[in-house]
Amino acid sequence: MSKAAEYRALEKQIAEQLEALEALKGSADLQKELEFEDKLRKLMEKYGMSLRSIIDILDPQAGRGRAQAQGQSSGGQRKERAVKRYFNPHTEEVVETKGGNHKTLKAWKAEYGASEVESWLQA
Repeated sequence: MSKAAEYRALEKQIAEQLEALEALKGSADLQKELEFEDKLRKLMEKYGMSLRSIIDILDPQAGRGRAQAQGQSSGGQRKERAVKRYFNPHTEEVVETKGGNHKTLKAWKAEYGASEVESWLQA
């Protein structure tokens, strides 16, 4: 597309958007909405309230959804990990751990392989 054609196309788009803007400015619905927004902002300022606090007042469930969406449980604490017990049949050694970052367990996995060590897990 030539620069002149591109210029004319952009000029036409701007003219159409200006027409749409003028039509919207004259809309009674827009005037009512802008008036409401202005009055709401003044009221919020008068009482020192934020939009978030107003939403929490009007819809308390919305606040709970935000907390859970951010990974926080309603209790505020994480569930405790269960203790896992591994029995090494070669050395008859027992290891109890709540996570996989145990020194002896890592050594076993390096020596015997992770899948075999996991088979040693006792119920």
